[in-house]
Amino acid sequence: MKVLLVDDDANIRTVALIGLEDTPEWDIREASSGQEALDLAAQEKPDLILLDMMMPGLDGVSTFERFRQNPATRDIPIIFMTAKVQKNEVEGYRNLGAKVSLSSLSIRLVWLTK
Repeated sequence: MKVLLVDDDANIRTVALIGLEDTPEWDIREASSGQEALDLAAQEKPDLILLDMMMPGLDGVSTFERFRQNPATRDIPIIFMTAKVQKNEVEGYRNLGAKVSLSSLSIRLVWLTK
């Protein structure tokens, strides 16, 4: 499975990679910005995207919307990674199409489907 990990913070990407390295069947690609993620996803066609919500420039919501506008990326499942867990923020993710919300002490993952 090809997975695209998108986060502007290199430390967060490193921690995520450490957590994902126990899944050898996952081929992890990295992007450090929304635009880089859009370009890489169009080329690589990942099976799953892990997308940071709080990035400078093109943030997670804007990047997500562009993924959905592109026929080459619109059907790729996306998991939002965010520390924002306030009720109104989670409701905003649900309005985008979030189906499942998974949380931990330091990060919140919101599963988005087609």
